[in-house]
Amino acid sequence: MCYVQDIALYVRQQLETSNLDGTTMAFVRKDHFHKKAKQAGLRSRAAYKLEELNKRFHLFKQNGKVLDLGAAPGGWMQVAAKAVGRHGRVVGIDRLEMDPLPFSQATILLGDLLDPIVQEQALKEMNGPADCVLSDMAPNITGIRLTDCARSHELAMIALNVARRCLRTGGAFVVKIFPGDDLEDFRKEMKHSFRKVRTTRPEATRKTSSEIYIIGTQFRGTEEHTPSKETTSGH
Repeated sequence: MCYVQDIALYVRQQLETSNLDGTTMAFVRKDHFHKKAKQAGLRSRAAYKLEELNKRFHLFKQNGKVLDLGAAPGGWMQVAAKAVGRHGRVVGIDRLEMDPLPFSQATILLGDLLDPIVQEQALKEMNGPADCVLSDMAPNITGIRLTDCARSHELAMIALNVARRCLRTGGAFVVKIFPGDDLEDFRKEMKHSFRKVRTTRPEATRKTSSEIYIIGTQFRGTEEHTPSKETTSGH
């Protein structure tokens, strides 16, 4: 199994060339949710996934603080910003440039989410730890299932480690992952850190996609987390 420091370069490359290039965008199906998002002024159809997840798991609260990892193009930030209101805080991190969002409570940080300095900046922008950390990150798809699942697991582990650092005790974490051989190992890692761990597939997910979302709630806090060999190797 890859250790965090071994995959840092890979993750940076994935974030640099994430699913916004012309080749990948050509794959996007002009289905109901895609058209609906465009009509509603939302930056991606994925916004409807987060809306559904929030209704089911009560992720956001008024005046809350949200950290979005790999935030481009900004669809999830739009949903979160509306949910927390003008006195909340939503911070998105991505290596890709994004157009500013029309919300005073939303801040975009251009940088590497693996960089501790960027993480510290995010905490400063939120004025403390987040109530919810989000990750809708996905690897560039190769079409080779084992490869895609393994890379998705690596990204999910990166996001989980950032969440462990940036979440308040009692907070929530949402992460996308392609289910593969490492899925149960990842769920075990989640259970080390969250009292409740659930798996779901939002209605707005494309039928051709194997992606699922894992939701961790009631974060135990860093003092209760006993890191595994994999999670400590990046420090």
